[in-house]
Amino acid sequence: MSKEILEAMRQFAESYAKRTNTFFCSDRTVTAYVLEGLAKNKSELGAPLCPCRYYDDKKEEVAASFWNCPCLPMRERKECHCMLFLTSDNDYTSNSQELSFEELETLLN
Repeated sequence: MSKEILEAMRQFAESYAKRTNTFFCSDRTVTAYVLEGLAKNKSELGAPLCPCRYYDDKKEEVAASFWNCPCLPMRERKECHCMLFLTSDNDYTSNSQELSFEELETLLN
């Protein structure tokens, strides 16, 4: 997985959080590992498939696009299984919609 794809996923997450008025998890490592999983799936499968679920056939799931981030439950009901995008009433919500690339790399190492 390249740093460019990881950075693209970070930028996407910040933009999406701001656009949907959602926030990252108060445990920054959750955000970091979800972004890493999205980037890995984007690199390997061509789409940011939700990294927190089990799939019998990941390529089939990518083609169906239901679990591609932002997944359908997130788009329709603001329900994020991965805890990447949380609403303000969630107990694990931070007040942050930003994560620098430097902090992301630190959290992943």
